[in-house]
Amino acid sequence: MTAFDGAAGISPPNQERTELFAPVWHTAVVVIFLLLLTAIAAWRAATSPSTGLSSLDRIANYATIFVWEWLTVAFIAWGVRKRGHRLADLTGGRWKSAGAFGRELKISLLFLLGAAIVLGALRWALRDTTGQGLRNLLPDGPIEMTIWLALSATAGFCEETIFRGYLQQQFARLTHSLAAGLVLQAVLFGTCHGYQGVKSAFVIGVYGCLFGLLANYMQNLRPGMMAHFLQDSMAGLAGRALLKHIPKV
Repeated sequence: MTAFDGAAGISPPNQERTELFAPVWHTAVVVIFLLLLTAIAAWRAATSPSTGLSSLDRIANYATIFVWEWLTVAFIAWGVRKRGHRLADLTGGRWKSAGAFGRELKISLLFLLGAAIVLGALRWALRDTTGQGLRNLLPDGPIEMTIWLALSATAGFCEETIFRGYLQQQFARLTHSLAAGLVLQAVLFGTCHGYQGVKSAFVIGVYGCLFGLLANYMQNLRPGMMAHFLQDSMAGLAGRALLKHIPKV
């Protein structure tokens, strides 16, 4: 059995990577689609009113993100199936026991703690503040917060599958370099959050590197998915309350 068979998930760091999960044109379509969405998000952030968006506008944004992320994952699943693989080959599949879930939950929490220290120091060094693009996403009220939790779960699964599951491994195989695969997906991950501002995009790119290292170390995406969900959900639920303490840029 190869590392691409069954639910083996991410290949061991010392294994030679030669076989692509999908054709090169498929990866190019995914990258172009992500960059196009990034350009649209940046334009919308630049033209948004300084007073912020209405509740309906925020919910419409949540729906848009939800749809494009699942569409991207569906396109990736279709592409890898054309080469005889499954989505589980990218993610590592499900937990085999409650004990395995508990262990990986602990790992995800430790990862969040370490990442918070690293990224907090980086944000402080860069004097990074919350831009209007992020402000426009933060939920307000119980309905939006409930939708935000569903969106956070979507981001945890979809973004880890897209960037760490698919792109990181595809780039590694295309370049014959694990390091290049990790860095390239992280650069794209940060770029896709460019609507939050250049400094925030750089910090998020570093976060993408940390997620990539976690995926390579764990040989699956499950702890990263849990950490991603927890980070996004906590940031959204606490962010609105903290906004009055965050200077506008």
